[in-house]
Formats: sequence, structure tokens, C-alpha cells
Amino acid sequence: MSKTAIPISGRTVAITGGARGLGLATAKAVAERGARVAIGDLDGDLARVEAAALPGPGPHAGYSLDVTDPESFEAFLVQASELGPLDVLINNAGIMPVRAFAEEDPIVTRRQIEINLLGVTTGARLALARMLPRGSGHIVNVASAAGRVAVPGEAVYTATKHAVVGFGDALRAELRGRGIEVSTIMPSLAATELAAGMQPPRFVPMVKPEQVAKAIARVLERPKLEVYVPAWTTPLIRMTLAMPPSLRDRTRALFGIDEMGGAVDSEARASYEQRYQRPVAADEHELAER
Repeated sequence: MSKTAIPISGRTVAITGGARGLGLATAKAVAERGARVAIGDLDGDLARVEAAALPGPGPHAGYSLDVTDPESFEAFLVQASELGPLDVLINNAGIMPVRAFAEEDPIVTRRQIEINLLGVTTGARLALARMLPRGSGHIVNVASAAGRVAVPGEAVYTATKHAVVGFGDALRAELRGRGIEVSTIMPSLAATELAAGMQPPRFVPMVKPEQVAKAIARVLERPKLEVYVPAWTTPLIRMTLAMPPSLRDRTRALFGIDEMGGAVDSEARASYEQRYQRPVAADEHELAER
């Protein structure tokens, strides 16, 4: 970790899925610290409204963005460059269906991979095309604690987040010494629409979007590869990863992780599920991307 804080002020920060939830909280946090913020969201109208309301000196802007479409992603970064050369890309967009894998619609499986994983790799590739010639930049991928801890009822979601964690680790190794920082943020279950109708693990309160936003702001100031939110779960998760499967199972039972996929209020989650279960047109509302 860098010993000297790198100012956020003056940096151009692009955030995917930034019109609500974790993305919007992060946009506000970095804008308050003087960043120029470009919000990308499937709901372009909402992105523009929220960008106009961001604090700080700006300028800020909101744009339509479908992270599953490379041309849309490229157009978003071109538009974001009107605020200044791209300094930071925060790959935040993601969806989290909750259902036993055997019952999951293959279309939903594919959509998770397209948004949660391919959206991240597409964004990183396009951002690097801008950052590498300048020899500076920071890519922040918002994964999940599920990127380290498997959660029943979220098999594909867990797989995509494990992949994002591995991608960030490998990408950092590739870019070492080239001036580009890579960070992966792993929040526990966050209090956003993505977690509607769900209960957090036992002993681990629901994470507030502002907590995640603050952690992202800190990692921009002092780059670090992996950040868990809340921070106190870091040693616990690392210790669990080192356990044999039988002991890991007992730890999961203690925290009630195996119950999370079953203890879901389907009525409270209905509107969220309806959006990701049908094809989404570019002019429809955001798929509750975080």
C-alpha cells in the first residue's frame, strides 16, 4: 500500500452502474473529494439526473451504458473523456439472482456472466487502451465477499465474483511496473436493491453503500489489491480459505451462510427478479446494477 495518499481531486473517474446503490454512493464520495465523475448506467436519464446532483466542483456527467455491449462501453469512455483523460474506471455494474442452480434459467446464467464478468473484462480492456500510453491509471473492480466465500443459491453469481477476483490478481501481475493500479473490492451483503428480501450472514450486519464508497475512495488514495468491507471480516475470510472443507462447512454453518439462499422473501424481491429475467432494451430502466 502506498504510504503517501494520492489526491482524488482533479482525477476523472468513470463508474459503471453508477446511477443507484453502491455506484451512486461511490460517485458521491469521489465527487466530494474533487473528482470529475462520469456515471454510466443502462438508465441514461437517471444517470444524467444523478450526475447533475453530484457535489464538488465537477464537472460531472451521466451517460447511457450497457456493459454487455463493447460499442456502448467504448462510447461511454469516449464521452467520459470530455471531462478529462480517464484516470479511474470503477467496474461496479452487477446483478445477483438468488435461486438453486438446477432451477436457474440458462438465460439468467448467461446474463450474470455477461454483466458481472465480461462487463468487467471489457471495461478493463478499453480503459487500459487509454491508461497504458499515459503510464498511469487505476482500475477498481467491485466484486463481493462471494468472490472468496461460496454462497448456496448464488452458484453462478459466486462463480463470476471468484472470476473477477482472479482476474484482478492476474491483471495486477501483468501491469506491475507500468503505472497502472488494480484493486478488487469485496463487500459483504450490501443494503441495496440487489439484496432485496435477503438477510445478511449471522454476526455480519448489512453493509451500507456509504461504507463501500468510503473503502473505494481510500483505495484510490492508497492503492491496494484487495479490500474487504467491512474490514474486520478480512482475517476471518482469509482464515476460512485456509481451512479443510469439513471445518469450512462448520464455519459456514456458524455464520448461517448456507441458509442465505433459502431464507429469501420472494415477494420483496419480485420486482428486481422481473427485470433481470426478461430481455432488457437499451432504453429500459437499469437492471438494478448494484
